[in-house]
Amino acid sequence: MTNPKRYLITSALPYANGPKHIGHLAGAYLPADIYVRYLRAQKKDVVYVCGSDEHGAAITIQAMKENTTPRAIVDKYHAMLKSNMADLGISFDIYHRTSEPIHHETAQEFFTALNNAGELEQKETEQYYDEEAKTFLADRYIVGTCPVCSNENAYGDQCEKCGTSLSPEQLINPRSTLSGNAPIRKSTTHWYLPLNKHEDFLREWILKEHKDDWKTNVLGQCKGWIEAGLQPRAVTRDLDWGVALPPALAGGQGKVLYVWFDAPIGYISATKQWAIDNDKDWKPYWQDKDTKLVHFIGKDNIVFHCIIFPVMLKLHGNILPDNVPSNEFMNLEGDKMSTSRGWSIEMEDYINDFVKKENGGGQMVDALRYYLTNIAPETKDSEFTWKGFQEAVNSDMVGKFGNFVNRTFVLMHKLCNGKVPAFHNELKDAEDDAMIAAIANAKKAVEDAIEGYRFRDALFEVIMLSDAANKYMQKKEPWIVAKQTGEDGKPTADAQKLIDNCLHICLQTTANLAILINPFLPFAAKKMCYMMKVVEKMLDWENAGKMNLLSVGYSLRAPELLFRKIEDAEVEEQIQKLKVKSEALKQPEVAKETEKKESSQNPSSGGGEAKAEIQFDDFAKIDLKVGTIVSAEKVEKADKLLKLQVDLGFETRTIVSGIALHFEPAAIVGKQVTVVTNLAPRKMRGIESNGMILMAEDADGKLKFVNPDDAVQNGSGVS
Repeated sequence: MTNPKRYLITSALPYANGPKHIGHLAGAYLPADIYVRYLRAQKKDVVYVCGSDEHGAAITIQAMKENTTPRAIVDKYHAMLKSNMADLGISFDIYHRTSEPIHHETAQEFFTALNNAGELEQKETEQYYDEEAKTFLADRYIVGTCPVCSNENAYGDQCEKCGTSLSPEQLINPRSTLSGNAPIRKSTTHWYLPLNKHEDFLREWILKEHKDDWKTNVLGQCKGWIEAGLQPRAVTRDLDWGVALPPALAGGQGKVLYVWFDAPIGYISATKQWAIDNDKDWKPYWQDKDTKLVHFIGKDNIVFHCIIFPVMLKLHGNILPDNVPSNEFMNLEGDKMSTSRGWSIEMEDYINDFVKKENGGGQMVDALRYYLTNIAPETKDSEFTWKGFQEAVNSDMVGKFGNFVNRTFVLMHKLCNGKVPAFHNELKDAEDDAMIAAIANAKKAVEDAIEGYRFRDALFEVIMLSDAANKYMQKKEPWIVAKQTGEDGKPTADAQKLIDNCLHICLQTTANLAILINPFLPFAAKKMCYMMKVVEKMLDWENAGKMNLLSVGYSLRAPELLFRKIEDAEVEEQIQKLKVKSEALKQPEVAKETEKKESSQNPSSGGGEAKAEIQFDDFAKIDLKVGTIVSAEKVEKADKLLKLQVDLGFETRTIVSGIALHFEPAAIVGKQVTVVTNLAPRKMRGIESNGMILMAEDADGKLKFVNPDDAVQNGSGVS
């Protein structure tokens, strides 16, 4: 969108069920903050909203773990998250929460509008029910044995041991986490959003209109979902914690809005609250087509913000997002970042260990912001290491940027009486022209990168400008020129003019660096303004590229170090702390299995986790054969299951597979697949399944069949 009247920027609402780590910060919050600070510097009308996502099973499960109530959990972690974000310089216009009355009202109104317009469907399905607890069970309230890796504590939606996506029906010996009893199946009615009716719209809007301006990782995942065939998605569930359905709605008693439906509406309710607090009108930000809406998210939220929420917005008469810049995941010291496994750096811990121990704390906030932007997982997963953090801070922030600013101020006080020297045009040379041009070029390069959501590239341009300035100063050598003295022991007139020109350009470069670095390192920019004795209005973007930001003859303050070095002892302390925390959270048997995993890790596997070592005889027990799917149909009252007939050459078998969210039945008939044929039969939804289809999951979360490159005879063995 060119020249929008206003901007509405959102970051994914974090779950208020525990502390969040720096991987979350790097994914959805820091990039958005950089973009928003850039827009504010351009004097744009921009509102940046976020808030705590306080509903869903994750909250109630955490409440059980801490032996308290869901309300106590969200109150505790909302306060922590809001404080952490502020401490790390994330400049929301409002950080709201979905437990507020205005959100419940907004979400209910949204649901009612869609339901009254006939855009939702009611369907009766069978779901697991705990007779003792007298409640239907969300997927996370059901555990059982994983059919893939035999983990006895796999959840009803995913096995956290092997990572396989599951449905409750696939679990072996499922049991309720509430009572420990085996659940029964019981009929219940829910409302669904029929996404399948909107495939044409999504295909046109995403894959054609935005094929050139959205990230390839976002487009790829969206394309996979759409081409696999979208399915109706439940918007309600049987829970007692969440946004209740409107009281007057027939059949809605005891049901709440599914958290995936109510959470993104939190952007709208947050905007409403911001408008009330600031005596503004919220409607243009969600209804005027001259508003540019941008969602910043992690890749696990792509389907919700690019497919589901846009359908909701379209049906409700709201504007659609102009862009959804999604980041990949950030790993830590060679492994996936995970709070539950203790392998993470919590925002709270970083603040306590670094920020609160510093005088003012701004240096170490900027240090984290710099490194996370420098290694941002914009197109692929990246990795945080403490050694990398140390090197980035010491080399780039201290050695390049900070070193240049400090040298400029020291020399200005020593050689120019602490005042901005004049520039003598008659002595201007090619090196001066090149430095002035570099400043103008940097501004344009930073603009282009930020507006293309390439924040890592934008930061690189700023650091390279400081590096170029260091080299310029080194070539000019004003400290050497100062030795060209007259009889009075002072530099000659011509020597002083050369010194003046060099330091004039260096000081104007410093002012420009403050403007360009401000979206990334706001504390450093503010400190530079203090040293230059200028008001922060100088940081307005329109001033970037100018060479008259500091007036000739103006006295500047003494230099202060912008950044400090990270010491080896600090790095070692954090690495040891990480290891101790991780080990403390491991159960003895888990620790033993992890050790086996690490010893059998394959270095060429692309970073995936290896499973525990097995003997050849163990593998030989598995009978793998190639078959062809001859028919496929959805299992009644089961959103995730397909009933397949697979021709194995020697017989045709019925296999029930949890792939309905990834494949349209008609599209997979005739596909060759690899089947585990000697699994014990088991019933799912009353259908006896005799085998398991092998699947692979790509980087975008899309399931693919494991099949031969060329067609082979059905029944062929796999070895």
